[in-house]
Formats: sequence, C-alpha cells, structure tokens
Amino acid sequence: MLRLSFFGLGRVGTVYAAGFASKGFPVIGFDIEKERLRTLASGKSPFFEPYLEDLISRCMRKGTLKVASDPQEAVLNSDITFMTVGTPSMEDGSIGLKHVMDSSKMIGEALQRKGGWHLVVVKSTVVPRTTENVVKVAVEETSGKTAFKDFGLAVNPEFLREGSAVEDFIKQDRVVIGTNDKRSRQMLEEVYSSFDCPKLITNLSTAELIKYTNNAFLAMKVSFINMIANLCQKAPGADVESVAQAIGFDKRIGSSFLSAGAGWGGSCWAKDLNALRSFGKRMNVELPLVNATLDINERQPYRMIELAEELIGNLEGKRVAILGLAFKPNTDDIREAVSIKIVDALLDKGAIVVVYDPAAMKNFKRLFNNKIFYAKSALECIKNTDCAMVVTEWEEFKNLQPETFLSHMKHPVIVDGRRIYDVATFSPKLKFAAIGLHTGASS
Repeated sequence: MLRLSFFGLGRVGTVYAAGFASKGFPVIGFDIEKERLRTLASGKSPFFEPYLEDLISRCMRKGTLKVASDPQEAVLNSDITFMTVGTPSMEDGSIGLKHVMDSSKMIGEALQRKGGWHLVVVKSTVVPRTTENVVKVAVEETSGKTAFKDFGLAVNPEFLREGSAVEDFIKQDRVVIGTNDKRSRQMLEEVYSSFDCPKLITNLSTAELIKYTNNAFLAMKVSFINMIANLCQKAPGADVESVAQAIGFDKRIGSSFLSAGAGWGGSCWAKDLNALRSFGKRMNVELPLVNATLDINERQPYRMIELAEELIGNLEGKRVAILGLAFKPNTDDIREAVSIKIVDALLDKGAIVVVYDPAAMKNFKRLFNNKIFYAKSALECIKNTDCAMVVTEWEEFKNLQPETFLSHMKHPVIVDGRRIYDVATFSPKLKFAAIGLHTGASS
C-alpha cells in the first residue's frame, strides 16, 4: 500500500491524514508547530471537529498514523507528499505563498536524499499556475531533480466543510485530480480507488481553479438569497423562507445554500473570493459577481443591529445576549465569523454584550478579552438581557422555547439571525424579528 505524508496539519491536513490512516494507509504528518504535533501524538485533536479526535486516537493506537518534527523523515518514509499548508490573504487580497514556498523547499531538500520516484501533491488552495511556477521550480532547485522525470506533481483540491469534515472525507461527492503526467495520475487514482464517487481528471491549472470556482459559486448563492432577504424585510407580508423554499424546488437551482441569515464567515470563502478577484485583476478580467458577493456579505451582519434598534431603540446601556460565536455550528472556528462584526458594532453603540457558544468561547476570549461578558450556558447568557441575538444555528439554541426567553430576559426581544425559530410560535408571545421577514417596524 502506498505510504502518505502530509505537510501542514491544520484543519484540512489533519482530517485527510487521519482519514487515510483509518483506511489503512501508513500516514506520517509534519508540521512546524511543535505543540500541534504533541497534541496529535497524544491521540487528541488540536481543534474541535466532530468525530475527528476518535479517528486520530484509533489510528495512533493502530500505528497507521504518526507525526514527525523532521520534514525529511516524513518525505523519506512516504511515496506521496500532500501539501496542506495555509495560503493566507495578503493586504491586496492575493494569497500568501510563504508556507507553500517553505514546504516546497523542505520537500526538495528531502528528495535530494531519496533515490526513488516521489509524488508531490498540492492540496492547498492556490491560484492557477502556482504549482508549475512556484512549487515545481522550488522543488527542482532544492532537489537538483526534474519534475515528471524524477518526481511527479499533481493538484488535488479539497472540499471539506468544517463541522462535517470527517463525514465529507468518508463520503466524498467527487475527487479532482490535476496532473500533467500519467504516473502521477495513476498513483492518485490508486489512492482514491476505494472512494465511490466521480473522479475528474484534468490538468494542473484547471484543478487549481476548480476550488475557487466552487467556493465562489456557493458564496454567491448565499449572498443572493441574503440580498432577497433584505428586500423581503421591506416588502409588506414577504418572507424570504417561502421564497427560498419555492425556488429551491426548481431542479435548476436546488435548495442547498439558500438559507438567508446574518452573512457567511469562515476562513475559506472570504479568502478564496478575494484571491479570485485579485487573480482576475492580474489577468485583466473583471469578476463583477465576485465583487457583489463580497459586498453583500460585508454589509449583511449589520442588519442584526438595525433589527435590534427597530425593536428596542437606542442600544446604549442595553444588555444584549449573543447566542453563537463560531462562524457555523459544530466548529470552534471564529475566523471571519459574523459574530465579530456584530459584537464590535454593539460595543460601538455602547451596548453591554454577553456571549455564549458551545465550542468557540476560548477563541473569542482571545479576541475580546474583558470588553464583553462570557456566559457558561445559553440560559445564563440571556438572563436579565434586553435583547437576544441568534448568530450561530447551534442545535441547542433551536430547542429554546418562547417561555424560556420570557422567564429569563428582562425584556423578551429576539433577533433571529439564522431563521431557527418558527415565526408563528414566537411572534405572538414576544418581540420578534428575523432576517428576511417583514415587520411593521421596518415598512
């Protein structure tokens, strides 16, 4: 069986390393962060992701998953190296390639000592031509070897969703393999042979662009329904949920990613759309839909503030509960989370903010420190508050009933930013507003 190594054990690299190890592949992971390696070596996950820690623990015990602090150890003891390092945004929106360059050089230095053929797979999200113009050149220069003769190159983008990444690995809906040579393609086809899903074979540049196109389209779909939600907000009697349900029945549109709300977050979409926009400028190609998608999402979180003000007036001195901080449920990730913009805006207006999230409290504390209050439960969070805002659609928040808010809040006022509550149940019992739902106050 082919031996695999992973350079970069973040959210993507760790899931793929543990996932392949669970399928019996001998896997070794490398990362420059020593604490992360120690955490993984102990059988624990360095971040919250459902089912991942159990997967890591089982694979560590079986010996199919190992970690290394020496990059050469990882390369020399594997046949294929997957590059899963981050490509953070630069100030102009383009991607930062420092980690890609560093990894390419480390892989090349290791290949100097390796006699056999080795496959280098770029799974990091990079714009077209990066693999050929950056990775290939760096590996060749440091190894003294020639691509497609002494080592292979491939692009294999990932499509994991935080909060369901393990399930997405196991049940992949497609595998994209970008190569310019037969041997690289055949090796990756062997790796993915047990996955029952379509395999698309293409070239390096096309595979690089597929990931950006995928994320841009999904983000555009969410921003589009949020645009319609804002229209519904002002149109007497309109409700975006019915609009979304109706158009979702159209097979050409589909119902996925048509949930209106306070905006999308996370590390991928914003970074990838900005990178795509930057790449378009470099190619002298305008991408107006990408621009609109980003612009709509930038403004969307502040609809929550407007709705709160419509219900309770001036927010200065008001105690506001924030239910949910992570950018989506089942993760502790707050990168680009809309909760950050909402809390900042509330503080600017002089509100007293108390927050609660089942998983992301620790990360949020690092950001806001003592500027806000932190509750240990949802009930503690809403206690004696003037307004409660639902920002992340955690399952435990969906179970809260109108009576719960009535008995715990000083003034039972709800702003539902994720449309998790039934309007007919909540509206008659307390002051209630929701994204995409017309209220008399907003007409």
